[in-house]
Amino acid sequence: MSTVTVYGSTGMVGSAITAEAASRGFTVTGVTRGNPDHVKNPVPGVTYVTGDIADTGDVVEKARATDIIVFSVPGPRDGSSVQPIIDAHSRIVAAFAGAKITARIFIVGGAGATRTPDGTMLKDTPDFPAAYKAEAESFARILELWQGSARDLDWTMLAPAPQIAPGEPTESYNLGDDQPAGDFVTAGTFARAAVDELEKPAHRRARFTVANA
Repeated sequence: MSTVTVYGSTGMVGSAITAEAASRGFTVTGVTRGNPDHVKNPVPGVTYVTGDIADTGDVVEKARATDIIVFSVPGPRDGSSVQPIIDAHSRIVAAFAGAKITARIFIVGGAGATRTPDGTMLKDTPDFPAAYKAEAESFARILELWQGSARDLDWTMLAPAPQIAPGEPTESYNLGDDQPAGDFVTAGTFARAAVDELEKPAHRRARFTVANA
């Protein structure tokens, strides 16, 4: 079975992806910025290591040592600058191209960069929550970075429904392309769709969306 390295493995979405991948027999390494010995509720069988998405050299080394690398690191929601997360992805895109990384790259995106039927990004609609605007702006830019990346980089981005919360996976789910596939998704359903994509790639070099059925 393939090896998977998950950045953000202790967050709401990242921990769900980590658990789902481990449950299906993937060999999973969870990356955390804190002490790996102090991870709360570690997933059995997962090896936790220290790492930061901003440390480009270390990201490259981890990508060289795995079959799939997952970035589940959200943007800011506290009014701080969106630039650090954008810069981190910009450096990774450039470094992966230079290093000719062959690992599959899976990015957890944001719903704010998905579009309404008339093509408007959700982040630019009148009712979009101000608290999530900075994160939405950052992932709109991050999507552009990956879309413009070297053609030999095998990336996929999955964006959630506009509302996402902790919860178990549903029996089925809806998928979309640029438009939201529904109004709500649980972290468990998101993780199930993510690992389904890792097992059977269907959205190479593309962004897609998921919602509870």
